[in-house]
Amino acid sequence: MDLDGQIAIVTGGGQGIGHGIAEALAAEGASVAIFDVNIAAANAVAVAIGAAGMRAFALEVDVTDLARVARACDEVRSRWSRIDILVNNVGWTPNEAFADSQPETWRRIVDVNYAGTLNCTRAALAAMVPQRRGRIISIASDAARVGTPREAVYAGAKAAVIGFSKSLAAEVARHGITVNVVSPATVDTPLLRGMLSAEQIERREKANPMGRLGTPEDVAAAVVFFASPRAGYVTGQVLSVNGGVVRAG
Repeated sequence: MDLDGQIAIVTGGGQGIGHGIAEALAAEGASVAIFDVNIAAANAVAVAIGAAGMRAFALEVDVTDLARVARACDEVRSRWSRIDILVNNVGWTPNEAFADSQPETWRRIVDVNYAGTLNCTRAALAAMVPQRRGRIISIASDAARVGTPREAVYAGAKAAVIGFSKSLAAEVARHGITVNVVSPATVDTPLLRGMLSAEQIERREKANPMGRLGTPEDVAAAVVFFASPRAGYVTGQVLSVNGGVVRAG
């Protein structure tokens, strides 16, 4: 996909989907900055990428902290001069009925999944607008498009990410910046395995027309496309990566 020389940031790149995205971007030639609150996990990914002959480094970043996000983006620019690609991947939710949930949990879900996207996007745009080029790709969820039981607040936060991305795409297109969304369904990650029972996972596998859950690599392939020159005229779009389990228009 010809990402040689591109500078990418992947939030939540220390594990799961973010790990897959970071490795996929690096494999296509991008240098990758991995933002994660778990610096040990982020460092492990950066080391693995480096061992494969590609460039990566890790930074401990809480995406809900705008000042820290801005400093981290400055560190990326100080090291590599520019920011070409931002992947807003960080996501979190418990699996619980809304009626049983607490306001502090709602705030945390919104802060991580939506405000974190705002913070990282704002900081990255400070680099992208002057250079008149950029790719912003956010990871949403098909829960935002069709709804999922026990994920009501998360679905709302991810729906906000979609609405924000569509609006921002119209604002920044004149600067040569595209803004798109990848919307997975159920992806097999350690977070999912810790949240759902084996029976719940099996039910989701059986409900999928392809008979399996998604993988981080499935999601990463869509991100790489949006980051590539081949998607230069694609902006404000949402691409579901779900094996056909959701077929929303």
